[in-house]
Amino acid sequence: MKYKETKYGFEYGAAKVARACSDEKKGWVVMILTTPKHPNGIQIYVTKTGKVRVHSKDGEWTPDPPKKG
Repeated sequence: MKYKETKYGFEYGAAKVARACSDEKKGWVVMILTTPKHPNGIQIYVTKTGKVRVHSKDGEWTPDPPKKG
């Protein structure tokens, strides 16, 4: 599988990950993940406490609630 470091991230297989922006004082970072099926990119926002929010052009992705039983 192909792995290559780029100026702002890396390529691994079909995935390309690049840093987008950050706030040193507040501690959050944003990365963009692009793939052939998501050429416009998926935005990954991570807070300083580790909370992750994922957005695409269709809006925020939210996890399914846990199944009961």
